[in-house]
Amino acid sequence: MNTFTKILLIASFSFMNINSGQTIDKIYPYLEKLCTDLHENPELSLQEENTSSRISAELRKAGFDVTEKFGGNGLVGILKNGNGKTILIRTDLDALPIEENTGLPFTSKNKGVMHACGHDIHMSVFVGVANLLASNKDKWNGTVMMVGQPAEEIGRGSKMMIEAGLYEKFGVPDYALAIHIASGVESGTVTYYPGNAMANASSITIKVHGLGGHGALPQNTIDPIVLASQIIISFQTIVSREISPFEPAVVTVGYIKGGTKHNIIPNEVEMGLTIRSFNDEVHSKLIESITSKSKNIAKSYGLPDKLLPEITISDYTPSVYNDPELTNHVVNLLKSKLGNEKVYQSSRWTAAEDFANYSRTKEKVPGLMLWVGAEKKETMEKIKKGEKTPIVHSADFVPDYKHTIITGVKTISEAAFDLLKK
Repeated sequence: MNTFTKILLIASFSFMNINSGQTIDKIYPYLEKLCTDLHENPELSLQEENTSSRISAELRKAGFDVTEKFGGNGLVGILKNGNGKTILIRTDLDALPIEENTGLPFTSKNKGVMHACGHDIHMSVFVGVANLLASNKDKWNGTVMMVGQPAEEIGRGSKMMIEAGLYEKFGVPDYALAIHIASGVESGTVTYYPGNAMANASSITIKVHGLGGHGALPQNTIDPIVLASQIIISFQTIVSREISPFEPAVVTVGYIKGGTKHNIIPNEVEMGLTIRSFNDEVHSKLIESITSKSKNIAKSYGLPDKLLPEITISDYTPSVYNDPELTNHVVNLLKSKLGNEKVYQSSRWTAAEDFANYSRTKEKVPGLMLWVGAEKKETMEKIKKGEKTPIVHSADFVPDYKHTIITGVKTISEAAFDLLKK
């Protein structure tokens, strides 16, 4: 983006005046406008240039020293306020390749791109927290590290930030905090899970080779479609017979493709899998078993070694681990601020989140991701009746923007004020 475009972008949005003693009630109207603007202008992973510039400008206005283009389209805002601990607060910047179908007045203007996972809310909360911290310096000492991360939806952004030298350049934080909105959970509430809260995830691509030929003469071929089918059936016993029933795990074949015509047996078939677990050893076991079954079943069909299945593993995202001590401390604080009934432990998610990587470095930074409820009361009534309602990653998903943003800002700002208290 050239300088002129940046000036136009920044000029198109009226910044909030940062006064001392700001409160969430005072700044919410501004955050709502910011959120709708972000929602209208989503950008895909690795393309978040305008979004990153917008959030960077917001942090500068609040008084942060901002570094842009860090780890791709990432940004880092630093605000020092005397001696004390350092807290990393993260937001994701990217959107999903989904054609929006919400009918909202601020529907995405970018065809085929939508903030369907709440990152527009995450960024609005992020800016709100930054402003509250900047305008209430009398309440805390230390350093706030605001990290705007690209490419979360493809599981690469946090690793890009860390490999770019995040901790070497800006210092190692004492804590790392983040939120994620939660569909199916009422707005105004906050849920948590101590320990491994979100899943390990990897994508696996398997090319199953065979010896093609005429569909009327299958005896002269080694049919990769039949072979692939048997391999897929064998995967169904991994979780049920090879993994402890006390360890959750998922093996899903998301696609299988091969062949061109009714009467032709092809030379190869490709399939794509996702695997999920909460335990690193289980994750390794899943990969080991998938590899072993694929190759050994192929051998049983008489394939030579050079035609055994090709297995490619990609997009690894480790499990989000919520440090139990940090979780307990922040949860007790939030219960006192929001009410016991508003903060409760939920189940783990088999979804993946690369926030995990900020704690997976040699420094082992204690991390905590909290889930902020995003559903309106009327949606919750439908859910209680057993009705299916749109969830995150759906083209029809419409969260309760106001109460979700307000609760998110309260959650992270109260945690930050407490962890950095004088």
